[in-house]
Amino acid sequence: MNETPASPSSVLDAVCHNVVRLVSASQQPLRRLRVQSGDAIVEVEWPESQGRAAEPDPGSADGPPPGVDGQPASELHYIRAPMVGTFYHAPEPGARPFVNVGDVVEPGQPVGIVEVMKLMNTIEADAAGRVVEILVPNAEPVEFEQRLIALAPVTTS
Repeated sequence: MNETPASPSSVLDAVCHNVVRLVSASQQPLRRLRVQSGDAIVEVEWPESQGRAAEPDPGSADGPPPGVDGQPASELHYIRAPMVGTFYHAPEPGARPFVNVGDVVEPGQPVGIVEVMKLMNTIEADAAGRVVEILVPNAEPVEFEQRLIALAPVTTS
């Protein structure tokens, strides 16, 4: 029985399709994804468990990062990118952004989207606070753990 070898583009299409299915079925976002066509290499990496200590921010050896709008950096909370991708402020082009500077957000509230391989991943606030700065312009690439939005604490009376 003679089988004709699959074309590289059909192999890549099949690999990408299966990677999207795998990512969609995952309970947590990806940390890193690598796809290669020649000899079909696929690497998928998820973040390690929450028990591991977080790695320090690059540049933090020079002291704490500067604050935003007069808030000391130690009082700010940062919503970070849970994966590498493209950060969007709104659910679709021309739509209102999820949040604006000055808005108060609650944990679980959508604040943006990170697109990875045409898969849209909703980014939710992980703490309550007032948005003091959106650190990444719309439709810009982001890295894992990159700061996206700065929140100042809100006091409840």
